[in-house]
Amino acid sequence: MKKSPLVEIAKKVCPAVITIVISKDLPKVEGFYLFPFGEENLIFPKFKEGTEKTKIGGGSGFLVSPDGYILTCNHVVSDPEADYTVIVDPKHKYQAQILATDPLVDVAILKIEGKNFPFLELGDSSKIELGETVLAIGNPLGEFEDTISAGIVSGLSRKITAYGGLPFKATSLRGLIQTDAAINPGNSGGPLVNMEGKVIGINTAMVMGAQNIGFAIPINYAKKILEEVKKYGRLKRPFLGVRYVILNPEIARVHKLPVEFGALVVRESFGEPPVIKGSPAEKAGLKEYDIILEANGKKITQENTLADVLQELKVGDKLTLKVLREGKEIILEAKLEEKK
Repeated sequence: MKKSPLVEIAKKVCPAVITIVISKDLPKVEGFYLFPFGEENLIFPKFKEGTEKTKIGGGSGFLVSPDGYILTCNHVVSDPEADYTVIVDPKHKYQAQILATDPLVDVAILKIEGKNFPFLELGDSSKIELGETVLAIGNPLGEFEDTISAGIVSGLSRKITAYGGLPFKATSLRGLIQTDAAINPGNSGGPLVNMEGKVIGINTAMVMGAQNIGFAIPINYAKKILEEVKKYGRLKRPFLGVRYVILNPEIARVHKLPVEFGALVVRESFGEPPVIKGSPAEKAGLKEYDIILEANGKKITQENTLADVLQELKVGDKLTLKVLREGKEIILEAKLEEKK
């Protein structure tokens, strides 16, 4: 009986797919208190002195070089106070160093010390075709190693928006690959590979409550970041230094604003001032409650945010901003710097 070609691809790819274990120093728990409350019992932890290393989550990633460079999703390693351990196989565990994170495209680069690691070859995500067979590989829920899901590319250039806890706070990912290969929470950061066994995407999200709708970040996004990190040891990103909310008709109506598009310069809840001290934004003269209407002649909307414009620019580039301030349009110029 002839074996499926997927068997050979799995054998080739699985050794380079790794588990990322997330742990944190948390208060020690020696037991629990039980309190009757009405018809229910409430449970409270009983803490001891000191802290202990506690596993708080897991995700996936994959090696892209024999000397230990790893690609994963930014949201897998987004807690700066956590420790990240990479499990290559049951006998080999490594402390991971986070070299770069880019929340705009949800990509992170990690490094582990060692040699001769198994690694995956990166494909070209600009050549993906609808209906192409793909495999999603990862460690769902951080417990089932090397779980493989087969499917097809069911959509290209998709956009999804993930909402956080703050009002109007949302992260948009665009240009995504849609697949019906099953993507589970622990699959995040694992590779989406084609029938040549080359990585064409990084598994990032699934639609809750729907079956067989998963998304992956095109690998070409990550290639640029990887090249930069290998060259400079870090990610050189242009920095403006301003916090803002992208306006839409609903926000404009609720807050009685004069326009329904643009980036309103405003602090997040009771956080720090929205224009960062010493930043290009402050040097350009941006102020709280300014509305940035255009950046380099491009209208700022939910489909084309300020972050999207900055993504196409380099450190040292000039940024011309059309700003609405107290009912008057003004032009400000900023010179982008590298984020310290």
